[in-house]
Amino acid sequence: MRTLIKHLLAADQPREGVTVQGWVRTRRDAKGFSFVEVNDGSCLAHVQVVVDAQVPGAEHLPEVTTGASVTVTGNLVPSPAPGQKWELRATRLELVGRADATYPLQKKGHSLEFLRTIAHLRPRSNLFGAVFRTRSRLAWAVHRFFQERDFVYVHTPIITTSDCEGAGEMFRVTTLQGDIDRAPERDFFGRRAYLTVSGQLEAEAFACALSNVYTFGPTFRAENSNTARHAAEFWMIEPEMAFCDLAGDMDLAETFVKAMARAMFEDCAEDLALFEKFVDREVRRRLEFVIERPFQRVPYAEAVAILQRSGRAFEFPVEPGANLQSEHERYLTEEHFRAPVTVFNYPRAIKPFYMRLNDDGQTVTAMDVLVPGIGEVIGGSQREERLEQLQDNLRFHGLNPEDYAWYVDLRRYGTVPHAGFGLGFERLLMFLTGVSNIRDVIPFARTPGHAEF
Repeated sequence: MRTLIKHLLAADQPREGVTVQGWVRTRRDAKGFSFVEVNDGSCLAHVQVVVDAQVPGAEHLPEVTTGASVTVTGNLVPSPAPGQKWELRATRLELVGRADATYPLQKKGHSLEFLRTIAHLRPRSNLFGAVFRTRSRLAWAVHRFFQERDFVYVHTPIITTSDCEGAGEMFRVTTLQGDIDRAPERDFFGRRAYLTVSGQLEAEAFACALSNVYTFGPTFRAENSNTARHAAEFWMIEPEMAFCDLAGDMDLAETFVKAMARAMFEDCAEDLALFEKFVDREVRRRLEFVIERPFQRVPYAEAVAILQRSGRAFEFPVEPGANLQSEHERYLTEEHFRAPVTVFNYPRAIKPFYMRLNDDGQTVTAMDVLVPGIGEVIGGSQREERLEQLQDNLRFHGLNPEDYAWYVDLRRYGTVPHAGFGLGFERLLMFLTGVSNIRDVIPFARTPGHAEF
């Protein structure tokens, strides 16, 4: 039976008859035997396999090159080499798959740009093995967080007819040829359909039946942006809570961010050490900063005033009534408050139609959670539960209430205050790992002009 290398290296005593399977990192030959480093992706570390020239299968050693896959059976014994506790003395070697001379991941440094061109192979590198193990463990931590709080996991549709954000940056889904707008009723779904930008609206419907729900799935945005923070396909986490106001929404969002930071220490310690050493020397300090310090809450208007009084020459001038930029958000967290920050009560005009209008008629119950190093990591709001006000909001934003008839219906049948938030999983991973480009925390990035693999 195969033993994962992470379990093998954690053994507390020698073992006989162990089988490991993985990919060769390097092979070094000596007189009468060879040292083969094997990694199976279960952890950052590899196991050193000592293969005597007389071992069955040793005749294939010349073909056991970097990238080749092998099955090795042997005995786990203490290693005389410094820096490693165990090594595997092979009793049998099987070459499973050869790697020819064109294999691009040799034992040397590779740029992130180059590794993006071989996204099908980059998970075998130390960095991307760590990134995608972390992605897996943090996905589990997300589910654990909500399941422990009795949230119901809801699968919302990928194909939708509703534009949640009202920005129109949606991918059209069609089977028509030629002029696809001439007769949309002839299309596959009998009307215009799109890839979803959010599962929020559908999640609200389920929250109005099951109380607390969350979605966690792929979303799509046709935004022609080639920055390090934007992708056309990304995963969103969106909890929704019935009988909840803005204060409760902020409480959950702040607790969630702290829980994810703790998960890095508890579930991803080995890979976090790699990120700290080779990616971002400050990542551990920032995570400790978020865990240890209470969130500061500040209304949008006060945040703007703080930024204007700062005397700082920002690249983007601070303008009341405009969205805050990343540099503004980082100033608030890293320099002014020296704490993670939640900004709330944004101007109505810059926020979507579904946010609850405040009594001043000018602001809505929106909130953004800001962290050092990245700025906004979560955006949320209390939703507008009042029928007439929701219809007015739709008109205010230039939307047709009839296009959102089912959503408006929720306000006719037992409406309740409710709130929720959304965060891009990749943006969260960037904060937790220190990786600065969204293309490097998703297996196969989709960006304008690029949909390879």
